[in-house]
Amino acid sequence: MRRKKNKGKIRLSLIVISILLLMLFVGSILTIRHYFPLKYLPLIYTYAEKHNLRPELVCAVIHAESRFDPNAVSSVGASGLMQIMESTAYWIAPKSDLTTFDYESIFDPETNISLGCFYLRMLEDQYGEMDVALAAYNAGSGNVSMWLNDPLYSSDGKTLDYIPFEETRNYVAKIARNERIYEVLLKYFSGH
Repeated sequence: MRRKKNKGKIRLSLIVISILLLMLFVGSILTIRHYFPLKYLPLIYTYAEKHNLRPELVCAVIHAESRFDPNAVSSVGASGLMQIMESTAYWIAPKSDLTTFDYESIFDPETNISLGCFYLRMLEDQYGEMDVALAAYNAGSGNVSMWLNDPLYSSDGKTLDYIPFEETRNYVAKIARNERIYEVLLKYFSGH
């Protein structure tokens, strides 16, 4: 009789532990999904593929730039999901597939992701390295070109050994970290 009671207690304990572990797992997933949203995925996949970018990279850039808020405006005036400056938008819009462009449309997720992906592709083609392209996306091409020509920051004129702007250095590191997170999230939660 005592043996049956012990087996029953052990079985009940295992059930309780299993339920607690499941709750912990689900809670962790919900927390991760809260901090790393998966919004606008059809647009992200469409424009990432069109511009030969990894969707997890695009998600990481959007996360770093706006935390997926299509109405975000930075203190310097960059706007939308991928935080594009007005001057940059007007410069790249005619080069992209947009036949007409008004800066107010920068808040439209499709327009913003389209331009942001186009610009990232353009920067990677210009510099040949995504980390350098990301530095240019954050600090501007003029700064990055100067850094590449300075032996203090680049030993080969193609890669950046050191990024002198702390914000840009942190930005490039944040994109790399978040890209790895989005790689896992997209694998398990995107349906692709």
